[in-house]
Amino acid sequence: MFYRMKIAGLERDLPICPVTENLSIAGFVIFGDPELTVACARDLLAKAPAYDYIITAEAKGIPLAHEMARQAGDSKYILARKGPKLYMRDIMEVSVRSITTAKEQHLYLDGADAELIKGKNILIVDDVISTGESLAALEALVNKAGGNICGRMAILAEGEAQDREDLIYLEVLPLFHPDGTVMG
Repeated sequence: MFYRMKIAGLERDLPICPVTENLSIAGFVIFGDPELTVACARDLLAKAPAYDYIITAEAKGIPLAHEMARQAGDSKYILARKGPKLYMRDIMEVSVRSITTAKEQHLYLDGADAELIKGKNILIVDDVISTGESLAALEALVNKAGGNICGRMAILAEGEAQDREDLIYLEVLPLFHPDGTVMG
């Protein structure tokens, strides 16, 4: 089963994936789709507030943040990692639980990136916002580092995320019944 939708002027078929016995979601992945990534970055930048740095969480937001930074001429964007790396120093950490992950995860920010964030306007970007848990974790990292959140952006707002007044997004992604029909 697939759900066909238009995103940034491009049509894509998203596979319907079961989450629970009563809930399915449409899988949206921009990995391996440079045409869609470029178009989404362009359309989000057209709506973006002024910012100093873009931040995203590993992993699905990386191509989007990279392309937005490239198109905007930014020399850097910031990545919150799912695990600490050997090169990271003075690491900041927060925990997160997402609709697409079965267990609690952690996000880590390198101390050097935290220094860059301090006192700056930070634009949070992600591919899909659903429950807002990942977004909350990114917000916690930015706040912990002393940054000012100037905007929250996503390609798609899933379910109740579409009702958030603080979220800028391109399209609504509905939730689905197990049989693939859209929940109303």
